[in-house]
Amino acid sequence: MQKITAAITSVGGYVPEFRLTNTMLETMVDTNDEWIKTRTGVEERRILKGEGLATSDLAVPAVLELCKKRGISPEEIDCLICATVTPDMVFPATANIICDKIGAINAWGYDVSAACSGFLFSLTTGASLIESGRYKKVVIVGSDKMSSIVDYSDRSTCILFGDGAGAVLLEPNNEGEGIIDSLLKSDGSGRPYLHMKAGGSLKPSTVETVLAKEHYIFQDGQPVFKAAVKGMADAAYDLLQRNHLTGDDIAWLVPHQANKRIIDATANRMGLSPDKVMLNIQRYGNTTAATIPLCLWDWEKQLKKGDKIVLAAFGGGFTWGATLVKWSYNTN
Repeated sequence: MQKITAAITSVGGYVPEFRLTNTMLETMVDTNDEWIKTRTGVEERRILKGEGLATSDLAVPAVLELCKKRGISPEEIDCLICATVTPDMVFPATANIICDKIGAINAWGYDVSAACSGFLFSLTTGASLIESGRYKKVVIVGSDKMSSIVDYSDRSTCILFGDGAGAVLLEPNNEGEGIIDSLLKSDGSGRPYLHMKAGGSLKPSTVETVLAKEHYIFQDGQPVFKAAVKGMADAAYDLLQRNHLTGDDIAWLVPHQANKRIIDATANRMGLSPDKVMLNIQRYGNTTAATIPLCLWDWEKQLKKGDKIVLAAFGGGFTWGATLVKWSYNTN
């Protein structure tokens, strides 16, 4: 009997309407459009505007679209895992809030915090639930309202990040399609270079931490860039080697959209031409846990049943990895 694999059977996505362009950022910090595009590849990013709106409000339309496309009710979802570093609140889990808002009354869920690798880590976890045979429909959401933790007077970070959400549905497959293999890594010694200084149990929130702007993203760019280039590229390459594949066997690279130069380095290491790389960094910037599913959402119609694709990411702290997927359906 063919082993049960976890296949992606539907994709949903959502980005807010408001566009924060490079030209607009020129009026906010000392930067310019040409510098941003050359260094990062970002031209604009989406920002969630409105009182009382949070990460769950980005995720809800993405999950509802996924359900509609698959022709299922939210009540059929068994489990929902939300990858995010910008939860609605410390607790309860944003996954639980999403389930409540969409009416997924039969689902249990929780959040995964692994920065920009969160979606990959959650995907592997969700796949294990499907492979166990105990669950039939598991939703993986990557959702981040990065604008809520970005200091728009810090030109080193405010040019990079945007808001958005992407989601996939995992279901059992007996034809060898779905999540084939994952190579995931983490190294906590990287935390000084990319983290939030306050707000946790190590340094609880105080008036002083707020005034010192310690609840925003802190990034030491050069060490992060070097680690990301090596981490993402090596993980993707090693994953191919482990599965006896070359770049010729891969239909698409679906990279985390952090920086165009990191993406190019990963594609080169895998031996992939630029036309095999999914890109939307120019339109959305870095949406952290949402970048990979948003790429799948944007490029879904170009994916064909049987395509081998590699998802690759690198995140703060550090976390990184790559996942090999055999696509399970054609989009009409």
